[in-house]
Amino acid sequence: MTPDDMKREAARAALAHVESGMRLGLGHGSTTKHFVDLLGEKVRDGLDVICVPASEFTHDQAKGLGIPLTTLDETPELDLAVDGADEIGPALGLIKGGGGALLREKIVAAAAASMLVIADESKVVPVLGRFPLPVEVIPFGFGATRAAVERIAAKLGLSGELRLRHQPDGLVFVTDGGHHILDCHFQQIPDPAALAAGLSTIPGVVEHGLFLGYAKGAYVAGSSGVRFIGPA
Repeated sequence: MTPDDMKREAARAALAHVESGMRLGLGHGSTTKHFVDLLGEKVRDGLDVICVPASEFTHDQAKGLGIPLTTLDETPELDLAVDGADEIGPALGLIKGGGGALLREKIVAAAAASMLVIADESKVVPVLGRFPLPVEVIPFGFGATRAAVERIAAKLGLSGELRLRHQPDGLVFVTDGGHHILDCHFQQIPDPAALAAGLSTIPGVVEHGLFLGYAKGAYVAGSSGVRFIGPA
């Protein structure tokens, strides 16, 4: 199977958890796109669900497929959120935000009674950090916020370049919420909880891409098929 085939099979496995009457959170990214496509087929066949998308991209995709949509203002409690991940580490700790939707993804995940992750085998790592950690920041005071992130990292023995994310055309990347992304190339994060706590104390940090304690399980697809990773 190609990596794209693997993502689709992981998405198909998660779809088995969806039942009529559910309120779903839909994440963002290439693997979630497969899940939304498959969900659209089920909806056309009569599946009765209502969904909250975590990005404008996912909103437009789901709407185009005829999937009923709502908001967290109208439906503040969800049964299940399904989303991809940039890394899956020990105890189902995640790094997310490679697509720039981490703030809304975390809000949706927090509103759900359960979160399932879908990914290909390459996303499973023994220690988080190989994938640059996205930190969503407000544009105002960016230099001071960046310096504060560097100080927190140094206290935890972390080092690596902190890069302001840009688009392929060279313009600064802007999230759906109008914020910027600071990608932190730490390589390894031995204590994700400590880093998450430290980043949360910085006023200019809107949110970070460490998703700890959210996922209740992950479907991971590889060349030999799909396996389920449950809580430790």
